[in-house]
Amino acid sequence: MLDPKLLREDPEAVRASQRARREDPALVDRALAADESRRSAIAAFDRLRNEQKTLGREVAKASGEDKVRLLDRTRQLAVEVKAADAAQTEAETTYDALIRAISNIAEPGVPEGGEDDYAVLEHVGTPREPGFEPLDHLELGQRLGAIDTERGAKVSGARFYYLTGVGAQLQLAMLNLAIAQAAEAGFVPVVPPVLVRPEAMEGTGFLAQAAENVYHLPEEDLYLVGTSEVPLAAFHMNETLDAADLPRRYAGWSTCFRKEAGSYGKDTRGILRVHQFDKIEMFSYCDPADAAAEHQRLLGWEKEMLAKVELPYRVIDVAAGDLGGSAARKYDCEAWVPTQGRYREVTSTSNCTTFQARRLKIRMKDESGVRPLATLNGTLATTRWIVAILENHQQADGSVVVPAALRPFMGGREVLEPVKR
Repeated sequence: MLDPKLLREDPEAVRASQRARREDPALVDRALAADESRRSAIAAFDRLRNEQKTLGREVAKASGEDKVRLLDRTRQLAVEVKAADAAQTEAETTYDALIRAISNIAEPGVPEGGEDDYAVLEHVGTPREPGFEPLDHLELGQRLGAIDTERGAKVSGARFYYLTGVGAQLQLAMLNLAIAQAAEAGFVPVVPPVLVRPEAMEGTGFLAQAAENVYHLPEEDLYLVGTSEVPLAAFHMNETLDAADLPRRYAGWSTCFRKEAGSYGKDTRGILRVHQFDKIEMFSYCDPADAAAEHQRLLGWEKEMLAKVELPYRVIDVAAGDLGGSAARKYDCEAWVPTQGRYREVTSTSNCTTFQARRLKIRMKDESGVRPLATLNGTLATTRWIVAILENHQQADGSVVVPAALRPFMGGREVLEPVKR
């Protein structure tokens, strides 16, 4: 949620951000009008309540006709106070809905536009020339006895799969490598719940920006998370943290669930875009003054992991219209996928500034007082990485070289060999 003070004092900055995101700038004016109505309603209610209190004291002292007159006014005032209270509640509800509908302010320098308007910041590594026609990750996975989408579809439907044998081992190796790196960097490892209450999902902004992709269990009114960002952000919901203890960093290991609505027909082959996957997610609570630097640190840890699994990749500065409502800036790392001849997203790190913390009522306390802190998140490894690892490290005979950093987590295995059919 935006800082209401910013909305009042610099509405043009908010309008400019809305335009950069290709969202409605008129929402800013509606929110300002609602804020004015809200403050007027609060003032009217307070005025009537003060009169009611004053009148109560006068009634206690009055007698005769004066008391009758005051009692009549008391009864009338009670009706007015009730109406003013209802008007105040309605005005606050309207204002809250409008300000929550405004996305976070995009940082200066974020490219304007939509999904295809990103800026490439750097290329790391060079895609190799294999000297043979590469197989895609599904064909490789099937030959290795690592991926079974047919049985996944039989049991659960389209875009589900089994990771079997070395496929399961490869994923566990990758996730264990990521959690080990995170712990070494000072992150607290966490296995969070993957079912959360509406206030956690709403507080992180996912019911606004990605509601169509969220699985909901209506009888329990719980949501399956699409990322452990949600339970990690809500971990300190309604708490005040000591500024001296910041940053607080957590690394969540969770299974994630996404409907992938609106992507029908896209990336349906294999495990690139699926309904269920596992992920290690970094999450940081920090002083807003340090948020931009912390964002660079998260990106650095992502790049460190990609170097360990020996993938060529590029870093992009995501355009404003593709940020999601909570992020002020987002960097994606995209790994090279040989059979597609293009880079595909494997990590994403977002600086959400104080946007989520305001919604979740998470504050920091220092010598200046109590105020919202900043939250940031970033992917450290996920199931999708298997796509890039298999394709980039394949050999002509259909075997796959295991990156050196993963070998200790795979019993020292250096090469994944095709299985006999």
